[in-house]
Amino acid sequence: MTKPAPEQEMPMPLDPILAMVLEKAPPLVAPEVAHDAAAAREAYRTRSDPAAMAAFAAPVADVADRTISDDGREIPVRIYRPAGDAPSGTFVFYHGGGWVLGDLDSHDLPCRALSNGLNLTVLAVDYRLAPEHPFPAGLADSTAATRWALANADQLGGGDHPVVIGGDSAGANFAAVIAQTLRGSDIAAQLLIYPATDSSKTYASAKQYGDGYFLDSTSMKLFQNSYFSDPALRNDSRVSPLLGDLRGLAPAVIVTAEFDPLKDQGAAYAEALEAAGNRVIFKEFPGLTHGFVNLGPFVPAAQHAIDETIGLLERLLNEPAG
Repeated sequence: MTKPAPEQEMPMPLDPILAMVLEKAPPLVAPEVAHDAAAAREAYRTRSDPAAMAAFAAPVADVADRTISDDGREIPVRIYRPAGDAPSGTFVFYHGGGWVLGDLDSHDLPCRALSNGLNLTVLAVDYRLAPEHPFPAGLADSTAATRWALANADQLGGGDHPVVIGGDSAGANFAAVIAQTLRGSDIAAQLLIYPATDSSKTYASAKQYGDGYFLDSTSMKLFQNSYFSDPALRNDSRVSPLLGDLRGLAPAVIVTAEFDPLKDQGAAYAEALEAAGNRVIFKEFPGLTHGFVNLGPFVPAAQHAIDETIGLLERLLNEPAG
């Protein structure tokens, strides 16, 4: 596994600017809505003012909303074309939010950053959310959108250019599962940002950072109960991709955050992918928490992590296989 050298020997404290942001921000899932996914989703949707957030949106060449038809349903997607040169490929992006929260607007900023930073057309997928649509509805939508992107790569980012898949948190979970489901397809790489990879057991980081660092035990309980209420699904590789067949997968960049309850899952997945013979670049960003990909305009350390993540994926795409 290609692992960049650590930036420092000793663990660093939580980034001070991020700490101030978290102190002022409402919880991801407030205790009073801990058993009401719809209310938690509405509270998440109103956390930020769209007009104010628009001031931080990096300009791209074009943004277009459309739908993809699959099996009698319409899947909303948003297509970002990068500023500057013609796109050199396609990135299919699945947003985070614990399978319960999030939409095309919640991850507009990172999609723009990925499109411009990688010079790729980004296809963001607005998949169905739990508990109204539990497992495997959102995964099915995301897989269908990926198949569509592969079939239409020429009109998106150029048929002779790579198709990359990825996302953050629950979206990274989808990316990991889809990489296994579409093994042998034209997927060139996968980007997994603080991914959920194994719900079959409790990792040490979940206990160590499960409260007080944005993604907390209250949120995770709601997310898991909403998406896969049947405990048996915890051992299903479509929920816990670490338990799946990891041979012959697209090369991966996996990044985690130091103060994240999911970081051990990400590290375990990176190690397992490498052991199965896949190319992997792994990086843990010190001083950051889950959710940093949405905080670039407000937290310089988060923006640095976003920029470095883009650089790691560029490196993976450009380095020869083998």
